[in-house]
Amino acid sequence: MVRRALEQKRAITEVLSKDKKTRSLVPTWQDVDVLESIDAALSPLLEFTDALSGESYVSVSFLKPVMHLFNTSILKEAEDDTDLTRTIKTTVMGYLNEKYDDQATDDLLDMACLVDPRFKLQYTQEEKREYIKEIAVLEMLKGERAVVVREEESREEAMGDASAAVTPAKKTKQSLASFFSNRSTSTNTEGLSVQQAVERELSNYLLSPDADNDSNPLDWWKVSHKNFPRVSQLAKHYLCIQATSSPSETVFSTGGNIVTCKRASLKPDNVDQLVFLARNL
Repeated sequence: MVRRALEQKRAITEVLSKDKKTRSLVPTWQDVDVLESIDAALSPLLEFTDALSGESYVSVSFLKPVMHLFNTSILKEAEDDTDLTRTIKTTVMGYLNEKYDDQATDDLLDMACLVDPRFKLQYTQEEKREYIKEIAVLEMLKGERAVVVREEESREEAMGDASAAVTPAKKTKQSLASFFSNRSTSTNTEGLSVQQAVERELSNYLLSPDADNDSNPLDWWKVSHKNFPRVSQLAKHYLCIQATSSPSETVFSTGGNIVTCKRASLKPDNVDQLVFLARNL
């Protein structure tokens, strides 16, 4: 709005000056200076806000890089900035740094960057990197234990079903390929505990070449999830988080358009289905 007023200030002045009743509203040079100072401070934030509010791509892992960019260049005070521009930049950066300074939030953003192959530990504080690795290892170990529990439960169910109908299984002849496949999988984890295997996989992932900044991390994981299966599960957990509340607010608006005064008796399940169709068709 401010930028549009600056672009059209000549036309605004011409229109307002033609009428005696509106001549007092003609922007003065002081008004223009204030608008230019506001525009200089806030205009860079517009594009970043729009980009972080998207919902069709990964956005949460961009918060750390964006905050780094704001602190180092975008919102850093310049020599030609006016006092008002400097005040706005300082106030905005103070608010953002305080907002994301919470320990839990900062850990979450570091984990999101870790599983993004474009950034990994690049924007994590050096003294905090080992701590983030430990958190990642612990979460992957929890996932590994959950998989083992599910496999045991399914095995018990299968054994129960098999005991109901005991029939001798036909012995199948193994192919040569099966021996090589078993051999290759066993050598990778031979002599390693589960924790050591998890730590090795994380180290190999961090040593792998970084993805291009313009690439989609989800496409990268589609190709590389077989090489890093445990880390890929961690990526699914974190990269689905939205950077802002804009997508959820859009869903709320869609729900408000569906559940109106004349349609107030809709059941919750029907509302869920209608909102889903409205957002995905």
